[in-house]
Amino acid sequence: MRIAVPYENGLVFQHFGHTSEFKLYDVENGQITGEEAIGSAGSGHGALAGFLSGLGVDTLVCGGIGAGAQEALAQAGIKLYGGVSGGADEAVRALLAGTLDYDAHVQCSHHGHHGEQGSCGGEHGCGGSCGG
Repeated sequence: MRIAVPYENGLVFQHFGHTSEFKLYDVENGQITGEEAIGSAGSGHGALAGFLSGLGVDTLVCGGIGAGAQEALAQAGIKLYGGVSGGADEAVRALLAGTLDYDAHVQCSHHGHHGEQGSCGGEHGCGGSCGG
């Protein structure tokens, strides 16, 4: 298993599409066997799913994420645990222990603030696909 977390200053970065760095965790038999931080190479939103898939990631722990990015992750076969905040290392350990507090129905945190579906323009990390 390879887990990715959008990462900034040790914390789960809250805007998936704007993350500049991921922390990757290699896991075998429920134990973390390796960790590394890697730049996102400027990829954004849906392109990040392909970037992560190319790194062998099969699980993503993140904060805010829009519907378009969620769909791209699903198509890439990457399992999503969204709506997570706090320390990245702690989140991954909680996931492995089965105690991670996440939101299975996470939505872009700013959806609908312009009054029209999908009209946010993506300025907060959802790529304009948050669905209002």
